[in-house]
Amino acid sequence: MGLNAAWPDWLRSSTAGTEISVHVQPGAAHDELCGTHGGALKIRVTARAVEGGANRAVCEFLATCLGLPRNEVRILRGERSRRKTIRVALPPDQVAYRLTGNRA
Repeated sequence: MGLNAAWPDWLRSSTAGTEISVHVQPGAAHDELCGTHGGALKIRVTARAVEGGANRAVCEFLATCLGLPRNEVRILRGERSRRKTIRVALPPDQVAYRLTGNRA
């Protein structure tokens, strides 16, 4: 579990909301959450990793899943990697609930 025993390992509180550690699989058949990979939330997106397409797709997908405007989801680290840290403007307990359905 993450810093709070009720949060998953891939979730961390930050001063501006929540940081989510993600592993992105570009070029998938569907945009979807699909468990974890190496301690990160695994997200499959249909977009290819060409000219930032997969980065935009994962941010848009998370914004939709979390009910946030796209500008409140931002890549902090890993723009050129499958492993990314993404900041969202929600508290961790709400992120955990909206992505997993589990109350913190």
